[in-house]
Amino acid sequence: MVKIRLTRLGAHKRPFYRVVVADSRARRDGPFIEILGTYNPLKEPSEIILDLEKAKFWLQRGAQPTEIVKKLMQRASL
Repeated sequence: MVKIRLTRLGAHKRPFYRVVVADSRARRDGPFIEILGTYNPLKEPSEIILDLEKAKFWLQRGAQPTEIVKKLMQRASL
């Protein structure tokens, strides 16, 4: 199964995330298929950069977003 989820980057206590398409069996920061965007929770307001066309492409092919990614996609589409 393919998931759309976050992978963590950034230094200790300075999180920065990528929104990626990955196999659900792969570890959190492990191999991924494609990068869809980034999420920076430290900026005020938090910065979400997301390629919605690529996300729609993967959703049509059965990729399941995690709960957090669902919320980020809703906020990015506004």
